[in-house]
Amino acid sequence: MSRFFWVRHGPTHARTMVGWSDLPADLSDTAQLARLSALLPDEAVVISSDLIRASATADAIAGPRERLPHDPDLREIHFGAWELARFDEIEDQAHLRAYWDDPGDIRPPGGESWHDVSARVDAAVARLIAKYPGRDIVVVAHFGVILTQVQQALQIGAYEAFSHKIDNLSVTEIHRQDPGWHALRINHLP
Repeated sequence: MSRFFWVRHGPTHARTMVGWSDLPADLSDTAQLARLSALLPDEAVVISSDLIRASATADAIAGPRERLPHDPDLREIHFGAWELARFDEIEDQAHLRAYWDDPGDIRPPGGESWHDVSARVDAAVARLIAKYPGRDIVVVAHFGVILTQVQQALQIGAYEAFSHKIDNLSVTEIHRQDPGWHALRINHLP
């Protein structure tokens, strides 16, 4: 059995669509970071997205755990032309609504669809399982990335996956055990 502990990075305080922009996380709540680190299995390996908000969060909670190199396949959704825009700043509101209301193949201009993100993250997960079979794996990543795995574990549609809240510095624990994935907890705040 492989156990994945998906941790959302620390807050950026941005009020826009932040995907591939490399904004830093606010890691000033050292008590919460310590509680989070204490909750995670001691023998786990720790990996993160290569974006600073995730990699710095991973470094802050890794402790004595083995820290793996960053993986760009664990990046947030690529919002393309919508990157760092507020929802009300998007000119094509029908396109924006379709992207969130019917996630699947719809892409922001120059960005990724939900299916693109899911395939990218699934490939990263498959590599981790192959390289670390039966190990506990802590992945520090992003809202969209974590939701791709919630969708898979719960066997729900993408729209339903978006109904789940994933707070900063929360843990979503998902186990891989034949015949598939099982969500043990979603959005747990230590």
